[in-house]
Amino acid sequence: MKNGTRKWKRIAESSRKTAAIGFAAAVLLAGIAAVRPEAARAAGKLNVVTSTTDLAALATEVGGDRVTVTSIARGYQDPHFVEAKPSFLLLLKRADLLIAVGLQLEIGWLPPLVTQCGNPKIQPGAPGYFDASQFAEILEIPTIQVTRAMGDVHPLGNPHYWLDPQNGLRIAQGIAQKLSQMSPGDAAYFAVRLQSFQQRITEAEKRWDDQMKAYRGRKVVTYHRSWPNLATRFGLNVVDYVEPRAGIPPSPAHLVELIGMMKRENVKVIFVEPYFDLKTPNSVAAQTGAQVVVLLPSVGGEKEVTDYFKLFDYDVNLMVRAFQAAR
Repeated sequence: MKNGTRKWKRIAESSRKTAAIGFAAAVLLAGIAAVRPEAARAAGKLNVVTSTTDLAALATEVGGDRVTVTSIARGYQDPHFVEAKPSFLLLLKRADLLIAVGLQLEIGWLPPLVTQCGNPKIQPGAPGYFDASQFAEILEIPTIQVTRAMGDVHPLGNPHYWLDPQNGLRIAQGIAQKLSQMSPGDAAYFAVRLQSFQQRITEAEKRWDDQMKAYRGRKVVTYHRSWPNLATRFGLNVVDYVEPRAGIPPSPAHLVELIGMMKRENVKVIFVEPYFDLKTPNSVAAQTGAQVVVLLPSVGGEKEVTDYFKLFDYDVNLMVRAFQAAR
């Protein structure tokens, strides 16, 4: 890649698509005044749009039947690279609240949609724009100036923070506060929902910790830097990456170094996101005796992973099986 990083390419692609999206926006939004509001809004529900399925799952946990929640990205998609479809403009036009991951995760596709949807309530800085990262513990915040040579490094920190259930709880608390501000009459309902979520998260974390306690300190390699929060939460040691730098495909020289390191350090597990090609990690695994484990970064990555709890159930079970097999 001539730019040396996927992030800068997607920013350029976003700019090139702006005019096309703008034309589609004019066509779609011109007739919205004649469209009847959705039944959910007519019934008094808040219309919530989220950038990802994980945020949608958390909003649903708190909002219950007092909100209608729609995610733009699907759980099986790389959230860095979502095609900005004109149909998303209608979703955003009707939104009372937009919940975004932030930290520039959606920089290549969400800003043009928000700018052109014609909804002043959800513009950045407006009351209907909710940046979930403000409520989370953020890891890997660069301490030096970020340049293209560093790869796809997020200058505000790693945006995959929802993969720590404690961050999920913090975000849910923020969402409950926001929904209560927007619909004061439902504040008590949201508080009860939040309390239930907190209790269930506490119970689930005990179960996940029990499953993972024997593997604390275990060394792993990951494909992309999607897993620092998950690894930190469960005490895993990420020692290297298939990508030499975030977003940059591995060179033969890097793979030789990676294979050598894995052999020396006896690293037997490689975590890979479902939207990356498995050819390279499978090749590394074949030469090191390691296992490739396709973890899910998001709710909906598989059809049975329908909520925030099932996401961790799925990933923890996969990790435990891999570590058991690697003994």
